[in-house]
Amino acid sequence: MWLTRLLRRHHEAAKFLVVGGTCFVATTTVNYALKLTVLPGKPVTALGIATVLSTVLSYVLNREWSFRTRGGRERHHEAALFFVVSAVGIVLTVLPLYASRYVFLLREPEVSRTVQEVADFVGGIVIGTALAMVFRLWAFKRFVFPRAEARPRRTRVAGAGPRSADLWHRPTDRKPGG
Repeated sequence: MWLTRLLRRHHEAAKFLVVGGTCFVATTTVNYALKLTVLPGKPVTALGIATVLSTVLSYVLNREWSFRTRGGRERHHEAALFFVVSAVGIVLTVLPLYASRYVFLLREPEVSRTVQEVADFVGGIVIGTALAMVFRLWAFKRFVFPRAEARPRRTRVAGAGPRSADLWHRPTDRKPGG
């Protein structure tokens, strides 16, 4: 019961976390695919590219699902702000990895390959993603999608036909059957 109340109260944040989890998996997959194939000596570049690609996915999912009813800006302005905020998020994502590799020297030959890979994962994927996620949630709600209820909610219309449970409709002033 308390979990249901918490999710209803913070539904945007919960959806944002689901989108973030999806993008986390996408980022991690692309990062390691690049790092282990075409960019083996460039871990910061691989993570940067992976983060940029998942940022595009994040925009679509956040705009159409997490912050579906928020807005208040023209779409091109909103998209530009989204990508500016995300650019700051990318810097926040790669900064801990950069520090791990080049400040704390947690790289081969100073440390073993295993220590390097664990440090890369913890610094870039875990700490970097967490920092960027907190920043993005705050900045998206504050700057990118500032007005709650700026776009109409979609509601289900019961009994509107055989596929009505699968379709979303905007509410109208018409009475059923008339």
